[in-house]
Amino acid sequence: MLALALVLEGRPRSEAAALNGMDRQTLSDWVHRYNAAGIAGLKSRTSPGRQPYLSDAQKAALRELVIQGPDPAIHHVVRWRCADLRAEVARRWSIEAHESTIGAWLGELGLTRLQPRPMHPKKDPKAEEIFKKTSRAWCARRSVTFTATNQ
Repeated sequence: MLALALVLEGRPRSEAAALNGMDRQTLSDWVHRYNAAGIAGLKSRTSPGRQPYLSDAQKAALRELVIQGPDPAIHHVVRWRCADLRAEVARRWSIEAHESTIGAWLGELGLTRLQPRPMHPKKDPKAEEIFKKTSRAWCARRSVTFTATNQ
């Protein structure tokens, strides 16, 4: 503030900067910010950053795409992987993104990269229950076999 006051009094910027232990260019930047926005222009501000790759509408469309799942006839996959989604994003919106970026987008959308295993369409739940090693029939056979071999 003292350096700005010296400049406003008419002192050269280099002299005002030297008296306040700062670089002339820094003081010059401060003067420009002060002239543009007053004292409020001197507050520290964050950089706006780069524009996001996907708009909000595109992110919503990506979320719906993931929730609906792929169509094997069109996409040639049975479940989405980040690599598959990367190719689909490039095809739909001409945006090249890394697989880790796709994973980050899924996290932002409240989704996960983990996918359940696909189920066979002819799966029989009754046969699966009989086959399980935790079924009562298996446990009963196991306990009989176990006690017979230990004696």
